[in-house]
Amino acid sequence: MPVKVKICGICRAEDARAAARAGADFLGLNFWPGSPRHVDLARASEIAEAVSGTPLIGVFVDAPRELVERVAAKVGLAAVQFHGGEDVAYCRDWPWRTIKALRLRPGDDAAALAARYPTDYVLLDAHVAGQPGGTGEPLAPVIELGPVPSARLFVAGGLRPETVADTVRRWRPFGVDVASGVEERPGRKDHAKVEEFIRRAKAA
Repeated sequence: MPVKVKICGICRAEDARAAARAGADFLGLNFWPGSPRHVDLARASEIAEAVSGTPLIGVFVDAPRELVERVAAKVGLAAVQFHGGEDVAYCRDWPWRTIKALRLRPGDDAAALAARYPTDYVLLDAHVAGQPGGTGEPLAPVIELGPVPSARLFVAGGLRPETVADTVRRWRPFGVDVASGVEERPGRKDHAKVEEFIRRAKAA
């Protein structure tokens, strides 16, 4: 089965439509105010209306639970992604599908970290001090996944059209996630790069 592709950091309805036309399986909306790809509730609702057939995943960083619930219900999110320091208890018992991002350093035990969290999926990203994600930094090549179930795994971290196929072949994850690697600048997608990324990922 081809890998699923999540195009994250969508800020404009036209970018959402282009990604959906190119075959994106999921679109990511970033609700962390500190991100250059942050969207507010009004913009997120506009994007949701533009691509009503494509599942949307909301990205949150240490957000109050009631805020996540309100945004997810209002926008109609298919899943919520926790990209901060959320603990195990926070990640439990959500009515939406859940993803926990793990920002890995060389030497981290990805399998042990993944096993701690009761989420539907885990997303592996590169650790950059002071930044929860979207940095464009690749995962260190020394990181090994061990027994992380591939059906539960998203891989992120500096992916680009020219690197995604190798990542898919190496780890055979359920999904890959990209933001900066398909942008003209933060918050504006390069539609040709989005199309190429999806094509290469799914052909790997």
